[in-house]
Amino acid sequence: MTQRADRRRKPSAPQEDRGALSSADWRRPSVKYTWTTLHVVMAVILVLWGLGPIVLLAKFAITPTMDINADPLGWFPNGVAWSNVTAAWNDIQISKYFWNTVVVAAGSWLTQMVVATTGGYVLSVLRPRWAKIINGAVLATLFVPAVVLLVPLYLVILHPPIIGHSMINTYWAVWLPAGASAFNVVLVARFFDSLPREVFEAARVDGAGPFRLFWSIVLPMSKPILGVVSVFAVIASWKDFLWPLLVLRDPDKQPLSVRLPTLAASTDTGVLMAALAISTLIPIAMFLIFQRMFLRGAGLGGAVKG
Repeated sequence: MTQRADRRRKPSAPQEDRGALSSADWRRPSVKYTWTTLHVVMAVILVLWGLGPIVLLAKFAITPTMDINADPLGWFPNGVAWSNVTAAWNDIQISKYFWNTVVVAAGSWLTQMVVATTGGYVLSVLRPRWAKIINGAVLATLFVPAVVLLVPLYLVILHPPIIGHSMINTYWAVWLPAGASAFNVVLVARFFDSLPREVFEAARVDGAGPFRLFWSIVLPMSKPILGVVSVFAVIASWKDFLWPLLVLRDPDKQPLSVRLPTLAASTDTGVLMAALAISTLIPIAMFLIFQRMFLRGAGLGGAVKG
């Protein structure tokens, strides 16, 4: 009995290394220095690949046109041209088009969030009898190319079946189609599937109805996926070109993605670079704001007490 007890108390053998290189390999100087150097080189390449174009665009935004054409990589041979930013904001009215883009992106974000969260809530949490049929139909739309739906969608916007008044040259023509995103519905529904059902049952026992359950329990637990969908929605709307070009024919209502290519031929290169740099501010800000939500796990702090 004593020997058996000693065997039980004997510490277990360490687990085998699961990486490509074992700890013994890493202790070898040749392996350690070689792989450390490769890691550093790959990190530098990735940083340059990701941040290089943004830094270069920021440099061109405050570089005179003559320097951009003569020596693009030179370090401001003829000084810094801050006037490019002022001219882009005032002279070619980037401020107006920037505001148009914000309005388009904000409305598209709102419609996508409403449709994605409510659709995912119905399919994942409420689960009515016909949920599987609707889920299959939503998944089937993911296999239809967007370009195939372009003409039918334009005809619907031109002659809405219920409203009867054309939505061309209105922001509703961009907002409403943006809400019909099957990808966001599936993404949110899969996240809702991972939430603990015990919390939902406890809320129902306490008397919470479907709306209270959705607003006070499900949404506070879903901050990570809401941040991800928000970034996807805003960036997709910010860079969309073809659909706003078709439905927003009035130049005073067009976003930056439509107006900048039009102004490129008649605008100074330095001023155009400054306008392009201004147009990247919102996507960069969105990434900086929501980057933590990509790394955060399912936050249950808003729904679970104690």
